[in-house]
Amino acid sequence: MSDSTPERSSQRRLRPAPLLFEPGLAEPETEHFFDLESIEDPRELLGRSTELTLAFRAAAERASEFQAIAAAQLADPRRFDNLTLEEIAARADWTPDYAAKMVEHGRGLLRSQPLP
Repeated sequence: MSDSTPERSSQRRLRPAPLLFEPGLAEPETEHFFDLESIEDPRELLGRSTELTLAFRAAAERASEFQAIAAAQLADPRRFDNLTLEEIAARADWTPDYAAKMVEHGRGLLRSQPLP
């Protein structure tokens, strides 16, 4: 017998606990959109939903600017890993014509940025 045999026999064997109940099915969560569905006053609902609309619109415009900058950077011929307009379009789910417009817009944004 090896030296590890007494250690194994002295260790308590763990058994799985018996299930005493059947786990319930997960209830589907109700959808919450910024708690707008809980606002009952139409004036308050209009005000809050308008705030959200304006915030999302501003966020979408800002995100589009970042897309344009990234597209311009990826299309830069000085980059060793530059992409064609078709490749940029495929990555962003755009048409090649729209990719060309975004690259040009991004170049304009990059030119207008102050140098560090």
